[in-house]
Amino acid sequence: MNDLKPLPAPALYSSCDPALLDFETSDQLPPLDEIFGQVRAVEAVRFAIELARPGYNLFVLGEPGSSRHDDVRQLLAAKAACLPAPDDYCYVNNFADSHAPRVLTLPAGRGAELRRDMQRLIEELEPAISAAFDSDDFRSHAEAIQNEFKERESHALNQLGDESRQQGIALIRTPQGFAFAPLQGEEPMSPDVFAALPDEEKQRLGHLIADFGERLQKLMHQFPRWRRELQGRLKQLGRDTMSLAIGHLMDELKERYAGLDKVLGFLDEVLADVVEYGESLREQHGDSEGFELSGDGISVQRYQANLLVDQGGSKSAPIITEDNPTHPNLLGRVDHLAHMGTLVTNFTLIKAGALHRANGGFLMLDADKILRQPFAWEALKRALKAGEIRIESLERTLGFGSGLPLMPAPIALSCKVVLFGEPMLYYLLKEYDPEFSELFRVAAEFETDVERSDDNTRRYARRLADLIRRDQLRPFDRGAVARVIEQSARLVGDAQRLSTNVQDIANLMHEADHCAARAGRTQVGAEDVDAALAARMRRHDRVRDHYQQAILKNTLLITSSGGHVGQINGLAVIDLGDFRFAHPVRITATVRVGEGDVIDIERETEMGGAIHSKGVMILSSFLASRYSSQIPLSLSASLVFEQSYGPVEGDSASLAELCALLSALSGAPIDQSLAVTGSVNQFGMVQAIGAANEKIEGFFDICRLRGLTGRQGVLIPEGNLKHLMLRQDVVAAAAEGKFRIHAISSVEQAIELLTGIAAGEPDDEGVVPEGSINYLVATRMVEMSQVRQSFAGGGKRRPRHRAESDGNRD
Repeated sequence: MNDLKPLPAPALYSSCDPALLDFETSDQLPPLDEIFGQVRAVEAVRFAIELARPGYNLFVLGEPGSSRHDDVRQLLAAKAACLPAPDDYCYVNNFADSHAPRVLTLPAGRGAELRRDMQRLIEELEPAISAAFDSDDFRSHAEAIQNEFKERESHALNQLGDESRQQGIALIRTPQGFAFAPLQGEEPMSPDVFAALPDEEKQRLGHLIADFGERLQKLMHQFPRWRRELQGRLKQLGRDTMSLAIGHLMDELKERYAGLDKVLGFLDEVLADVVEYGESLREQHGDSEGFELSGDGISVQRYQANLLVDQGGSKSAPIITEDNPTHPNLLGRVDHLAHMGTLVTNFTLIKAGALHRANGGFLMLDADKILRQPFAWEALKRALKAGEIRIESLERTLGFGSGLPLMPAPIALSCKVVLFGEPMLYYLLKEYDPEFSELFRVAAEFETDVERSDDNTRRYARRLADLIRRDQLRPFDRGAVARVIEQSARLVGDAQRLSTNVQDIANLMHEADHCAARAGRTQVGAEDVDAALAARMRRHDRVRDHYQQAILKNTLLITSSGGHVGQINGLAVIDLGDFRFAHPVRITATVRVGEGDVIDIERETEMGGAIHSKGVMILSSFLASRYSSQIPLSLSASLVFEQSYGPVEGDSASLAELCALLSALSGAPIDQSLAVTGSVNQFGMVQAIGAANEKIEGFFDICRLRGLTGRQGVLIPEGNLKHLMLRQDVVAAAAEGKFRIHAISSVEQAIELLTGIAAGEPDDEGVVPEGSINYLVATRMVEMSQVRQSFAGGGKRRPRHRAESDGNRD
């Protein structure tokens, strides 16, 4: 029988060596000028941001709470500093189609200049237009043109009237217009006189009146054409007047924007529009509130420049973070105003999105946030594939829009998008979204932990000092930094690793700083870190306390002394998200003659998960291969987690279940002062499990509350030795011999410790010592096989339990 000693206290907790921390307080540590522990991720990020090719956008994988956002931003900032500030973008009126605004691209800072210059032009245009059209010169020219056309009409009418009068016909003006009538002397002939005329005279006069009437009709048809000509002359006069009035203003603007062809083209269009519509602009003077909203007039406000993106204050490429990546927040939007009972818009109401602001630089997004927003993910992919930002109306897309929408010209997109998400989300997108792999070809996965080497410990201390300075906390002394480093190892569940979850560590330091403040200390010490940990546990341990009270009051039946056959203390973990603890659970096993079935009651009741069921199948295979290789496996066994009313998952109880079965088969009682955790393979080797610290502490707490005897303890896999970072009260109890922890590597070691009986190693002929566990189990197996064969040979079957039925029997 192996004499397996309990683990010594130093093996239960890996303290931080004070010699590694050569400082008194954290403010003596220099800043850490590197990204800690993420060499592979840093290489991937740099590769993505340096490769300026379509599709090489970046997905950053990491767990929440890591410093991935800050670290990536640091790398982006270094790259952005080497890139020039991108262009400004302005939307301006499209004079050919006001529903399709044009976009102007200007060097950084020139967009704001253009907006100011156009606003100044608008302010100067209004008085200039009024002054031009109110000038004596314009009025005299306009009156001359109007008089010219009046004289032309009068002259034509007078000439026709003179000819008719010579023929005895008068041209007279009536309320209904012009008409001809025969003359009697100098006055129109009365109807009575005309009636008394001879018929020949009447006929002659009638022909003359008809002839002159036709000529008058032709003349009257010329009047509208003359009036149009008049309006054309007046319009041209207005154009000439406006050209003279504002030509110098536009010339000044063109000089300022020489070399910017698109801007010069826009200014030419503005000049042409002002010249064309100068008089209309004067009529609309002072009515700029509803600029082109109602459609019944125009205003000088149509010459504004809507500055969409202003990079004037930037010296490098932008780095934009969008925390609410909705469709409008990403691609921009067109706002509307209520006017005359309806919603109206124009190019001045176009608003930029995150893609506009990040164009020429970098855009950082959380993948889960954009995937939760309707239409946002598809819109982002369209923009990246097309290489342009097109502002789209969701209302029109969904069929809810009315009227003619604005269709702003698209803007070329040159932006590196960085998505942040958890690994599971990344792999789901890779699997189910074919476009994802085309657009996000680089993945940078951040480590959740790093090796706890001496060098990393020193650098970790500097990282903590950076966090202390960033959050303006009190200086941490050497002991406090050491305790935080030790807690970091505890967080990752490995004494040889350090957690990179900055948020968890920062939260602990904030709480320790608060404890120091309450104690009136100017520095944070190890006792403050311990106080913060204790206070945190107190805030979260309500459920754990309920479990412990239920066990102490025997509501949950857990035995921590004596021995029982087929009964063992397993350990179950409950994870509440921000707090994880373990508690003992009774596992029982029963055996009887059967057909080789090991019934997992958790699985049969659909409360057991797939991994737990796999563990039961593995221990069944172990039983069959070790004890029944030459004879039929003739047992029927049942395994159950007693008083378990929720899901059971994981294989960490398979060792305990196997030991309970061996106890039931051998009849050897199991020491109830011990608890067991660990998984087992088909060859009886014990394998490492998770949450080893919590499981040990869970059983320790029950034993402590009942009273430590020195016999109590926990059996853990040998592979979990490197994970041990136990609470100080557990370590102290182990050092005093009041609680023991054994590291085991095989089922044989476990069963010997649990029963106090040797497992029994077979000799060269395969014979195990009499009285050993293996001997007792093998003997019981043979007996069961013989009983089964005797029933089969005699044509008898065992009596069936009434709860069994042909339809339910497995």
